[in-house]
Amino acid sequence: MNRREFLTRAGGGAVAVLSLGGAGFGLNRGAAALDEPRVRRFRSRPDLKPPSPWVTGTSAAPGEYLFTTPMGGPGQTGLLLLDTHGEPVWLDPSPKGLARLDFRVQQYRGRPVLTWWEGTVGKGYGQGSYVLLDEHYREVARVRAGAGQKGDLHEFQLTPEGTAIFAAYAKVGDVVEGVVQEVDVASGELLLDWHSLDHVPVEDSYRTAASFGKAGFDYLHANSIDVDEDGDLLLSARHTWAVYKLDRRSGEIRWTLGGKRSDFELGPGARFAWQHDVRAHPDGTLTIFDNGAEPPVEPRSRALRLELDHARMKASTVAAWTHPRNLLAHAMGNVQALADGGALVGWGTAPAASEFGPDGFVRWDASFPKGAMSYRAYRFPWTGLPQGKPDAVRDGNTLYASWNGATQVAEWRVSRAGREVARRPRLGFETAVPVGAGPGALQVDALAADGSTLASVSV
Repeated sequence: MNRREFLTRAGGGAVAVLSLGGAGFGLNRGAAALDEPRVRRFRSRPDLKPPSPWVTGTSAAPGEYLFTTPMGGPGQTGLLLLDTHGEPVWLDPSPKGLARLDFRVQQYRGRPVLTWWEGTVGKGYGQGSYVLLDEHYREVARVRAGAGQKGDLHEFQLTPEGTAIFAAYAKVGDVVEGVVQEVDVASGELLLDWHSLDHVPVEDSYRTAASFGKAGFDYLHANSIDVDEDGDLLLSARHTWAVYKLDRRSGEIRWTLGGKRSDFELGPGARFAWQHDVRAHPDGTLTIFDNGAEPPVEPRSRALRLELDHARMKASTVAAWTHPRNLLAHAMGNVQALADGGALVGWGTAPAASEFGPDGFVRWDASFPKGAMSYRAYRFPWTGLPQGKPDAVRDGNTLYASWNGATQVAEWRVSRAGREVARRPRLGFETAVPVGAGPGALQVDALAADGSTLASVSV
């Protein structure tokens, strides 16, 4: 029997916790099955070997894609874009020694762009820069931290004003402090440089200096930054179990949610620990990925939605979602609010991504093989048209065609000497097209839904 936990507001502001069945959804896979080293391989692109998830259920957004950055486990690490059936759409493997995380769609100068962080990782944080790509997978900008800092992996937010907000880490004596910066993307001008030691005492940490050794006491561990509805910033600090509201101009803390000095009284089910990915929403609620570990202080991780009553300074639980397999993510993870009231949850070090409906039930789930963790997971629409040509290879009487990153291919047409030999609908990343015997080169056309030719290649 599958289970889910869904919290709803009851009369008088109380919170009712419901554990409801979801029999038949198919998430109770055995441990042996999840350990299977599932890796996809393609004749037309033998260099690509993405990990392959088990997908169950139906997404409410079939035209959107899942954005992940698998690390560890089978297959290649890197940037991985999947459709709702778990089929690869774009894989860009990471070069050896380079980590790439937080892959998603954002807006820059009114246009959608792909963004991510890339660099090196050590001691729980990173040093690198942030990349922006257009629909042709061309780099349009690269953002770097200012004031001698290195951009951290945990956050990269583009704003409508053309700025970028991100985290960094700085060692001050034996302590590692959290840094929040905002820079102008086009010019690189540093607009904000916030340092945690000026505002948050070391004593607020739930970690100890001894656990870090010579690396320095990472007492705060900033892991998400969001712009609130009033333009100020919300900073999530994993090691103080707290969310801080920062004045975007002065850097002063306006209020603290959670931790040892909470300004809000936390209602039933509203406490969180070792959290990630705090996001503000237009209705005034916050979503939080409540890891509950590491070390574990909760039996399983949760995606939370909290309502803040600023007049009474109370925080109430609106909703909480847990995975039917009771996943406990020791690190990473995120919650993306969906337009219909549901949520896409990335389970971080627990290798899964789940889509919950407004009723709290899991309606879609992608579970990766053991070890294939992803820092975050998102669902977005995306239109990709690569600059290069499609890839095709002939093996006997069958032709195999693919085009890494192309989202508009509806059919593949094969011609010989100007005459059509075969036509097949695109079926996943790679499509097999029977072409029969016969001499001469073959022309392979990638066709859009309206029948127009997007690109061609000869085999």
